[in-house]
Amino acid sequence: MSGFDFSKRDSFGSRMGVIMAAAGSAVGLGNIWRFPYILGENGGGAFLIVYLVIIFSIGIPVMMSELVIGRRSQRNPVGAFKTLSPRKPWYMVGMMGIVAAFMILAFYTAVAGWTLEYIYQTLIGGFVGKSTDELTAMFDSFRNESLRPALWFSVFMLATSAIVLGGVRKGIEMSTKIMMPLLFVILIVMCIKSLTLPGAAKGLTFLFKPDFSKITGETILMALGQAFFSLSIGMGTLITYGSYIQKDNNLASTSVQVSLIDTLVAVLAGVAIFPAVFAFGISPSSGEALTFIVLPGIFQQMTGGMIFAFAFFVLLAIAALTSTISVLEVIVAYFSEQLNMSRRTAIIIATASMFILGISASLSWGMMRDVKLFGLNIFDLFNYTTANILLPLGGLLIVAFLGWFFPGRESKDELSNGGTLRVRYYRLYRFAIRFIAPVAIALVFLNGLGLLKF
Repeated sequence: MSGFDFSKRDSFGSRMGVIMAAAGSAVGLGNIWRFPYILGENGGGAFLIVYLVIIFSIGIPVMMSELVIGRRSQRNPVGAFKTLSPRKPWYMVGMMGIVAAFMILAFYTAVAGWTLEYIYQTLIGGFVGKSTDELTAMFDSFRNESLRPALWFSVFMLATSAIVLGGVRKGIEMSTKIMMPLLFVILIVMCIKSLTLPGAAKGLTFLFKPDFSKITGETILMALGQAFFSLSIGMGTLITYGSYIQKDNNLASTSVQVSLIDTLVAVLAGVAIFPAVFAFGISPSSGEALTFIVLPGIFQQMTGGMIFAFAFFVLLAIAALTSTISVLEVIVAYFSEQLNMSRRTAIIIATASMFILGISASLSWGMMRDVKLFGLNIFDLFNYTTANILLPLGGLLIVAFLGWFFPGRESKDELSNGGTLRVRYYRLYRFAIRFIAPVAIALVFLNGLGLLKF
């Protein structure tokens, strides 16, 4: 039994703080470059419609479920299931979330470190005069090094730890209240700049003109997967944050607001990026290379382009930081509560262990390029395992628990704040987490493993 004093547990201080922190967790690197690219390649506006349907029918109910588990139990992911379902092995779902948090923080912070390298390059004029081939060589050369990727990983990891060290209210809540509005300001300024470029209208057409002929079973699965991973579902973050939410907060409206902010950031990122891509005659199907190769080439062709390059990579860094603090908090809450460590000790041990895993991931193309398992380097192994196994399986078990094993009267009591809120949607919510969400998540899971192909 944990010796942790739960009466001294920290919590969010305001509803705005809850929304900013949870939205910060959801908004990340994937919103800025992956979502706009998938949107454009899969029918533009038609894909957006499919995505929004999935967000409201599956994403929001699953997010509500995680927040219910967290707030009902007032515990970390492992402690939550031990509290709500004692003497049963459901706590293993929480353990999967902790393992996923370790892996995600390792490879995600490595990528976040790349954004710091590119902020530095904009400041010293590293992109100026370089062709696409030279920018490609520059990116490959940086990633194949050992010193700089490890250095930038370390800087980002220490920044993440410093915020989490401040606690839930004075660290996470305060920082996200600053970073999320700043993220929106930078995005909107970039959208205005992008839309004033000649030929920008083609980019908007690419993004928003519905082409329903491109919607296939595979497209729907991609929308499911993107919604699922974009909202930070299945890895314990929302259970952890839910446990810090005060009892008068409306969990349903919080889930809707967070989901809308997450989607809005993704759409705005598309408006900021693709009009510029088309204005300079670049192929939109550039995938991962779009961020670190194509966009630096575009920025140097713009008037004042280096200022916008700096703003863009700062934007990426902020999006990444709001996510990494939420993932580290999952690990810290587990160490503090289940292993009875002080918060400071928990952060030191979590950070030290992340340095071992994260630097290994950041050196996957450098010093540790020959270290492979199942044909994957360390970075790709962590990425594949979390995205295709741990997150969908965790999400599936969470909705199974709340839909089939946890008393419905208790989840209704939590969503209605002890009967003080009207929850007319409850039957619809219950149906979604018992039938719609499990089937949808199972399809994503099987598709990710290659066992199901449309």
